Amino acid sequence: MEPTTLAIAATGLFLAGIIKGATGLGYASCALPFLVLAIGLKPAMALVLAPAIATNISLVISTGHLRWSAEKFHRMYVAMVPGIGAGLMALLWVDQWVATKVLGVVILCYVTLGLARPAFALAENLHGPLQIPAGFLNGIFTGLTGSQVVPLLPYVMSLQLDPDRTVQVINIGVIVSTAVLSVGLYAAGILTLQLAGGSLAAIVPALIGTSIGVRLREAVSVARFRQLVLLTLLAIGLLMILR
Repeated sequence: MEPTTLAIAATGLFLAGIIKGATGLGYASCALPFLVLAIGLKPAMALVLAPAIATNISLVISTGHLRWSAEKFHRMYVAMVPGIGAGLMALLWVDQWVATKVLGVVILCYVTLGLARPAFALAENLHGPLQIPAGFLNGIFTGLTGSQVVPLLPYVMSLQLDPDRTVQVINIGVIVSTAVLSVGLYAAGILTLQLAGGSLAAIVPALIGTSIGVRLREAVSVARFRQLVLLTLLAIGLLMILR
């Protein structure tokens, strides 16, 4: 890997940790826009696996509400598994340029909605029924692009949970998604031994960045927290579209 490429990748891994800790977004979703620019989508999907799991485990431990989140959203987590399988199958033949652009557009649409209606809330009678479709669709995008943002984050944010519960619900979803994705990428021959080694090495900068991000999250209000998430999504969406 060339020095410039390595520098871009290392910086992206560190910044993704900060964003992850501050907003609760999936680590892969934060790191992929940087890594895709440097090494391409498929290798990037493999490289972020270990730091994604490590950063989410650290946040699961520090955030709390683990049992509440797992019990309340278990249907969504289960629905992610077949969705990821479908997305991985599509990964083998769908043009990744198109898939990345589509995901970027979806993210920007959500940000537009969120900024226009910052107090948007999903009707309570739809919370449960939408868990399965939200989980399945999120799984498809995860398997196809490696990003774990849509529609997981829009769905969870529309429930108007407090920041810690928002982060924890997303944490569990990302851990489930990453574990299933790891198996699929290995089976597809995308996760090689070289990439696995690089992924393990990426844990250190990711955890350092995450610890910084957690401190940032503790210093902002609920409204500012939501705004930070939306602005982060905006940056991610633009990077995906413009790359």
